[in-house]
Amino acid sequence: MTPTPTDIAHEFISANRHALSEGMRKITHCVDQLSGNQLWWRPKPDMNSIANLMLHLSGNLRQWLIAGATGNKDTRNRPMEFADRSNRPKSEILDILAKVVSEADKTLANLKPDQFLSQRRIQGYETTVLSAITDTITHFRGHVQEIIHMTRTQLGEKYRFDFVPNSPEQQSAAGSAI
Repeated sequence: MTPTPTDIAHEFISANRHALSEGMRKITHCVDQLSGNQLWWRPKPDMNSIANLMLHLSGNLRQWLIAGATGNKDTRNRPMEFADRSNRPKSEILDILAKVVSEADKTLANLKPDQFLSQRRIQGYETTVLSAITDTITHFRGHVQEIIHMTRTQLGEKYRFDFVPNSPEQQSAAGSAI
């Protein structure tokens, strides 16, 4: 059976919802291993902490995916995502991101294929809903990897890997597990 454009659209949404969910799961896995001080640790004063990256991801998802896909008003304050040095508890930072990820997931679930090519102006860029989704999920997953790296850097041998190989193919990849 040849897939229809609607089938492809549904698969696109499903794959992106899965990528978002997996990224959030990996962030939670890392944050659960860190102290509050480690969450706010910066490798250098001019670099971001994991907490700042999580606030940044919240703002980016809200601006590009939620407001971008729905056409709702954008209320993002991007500079504050990076300037925050409040040392808020990690449960609060994780909750902020988890709520935005949940809202982004609902936004994706409610999209209709005929909305994909709708034009949007986001952060001064002309784009489509489809491109906004692709760019946002890619951006999210990139920062997930950064958060994993920063967690591993801080914890060293104490880092608990999330990946457990279940097949010969997975076992051969276990050396690079996250």
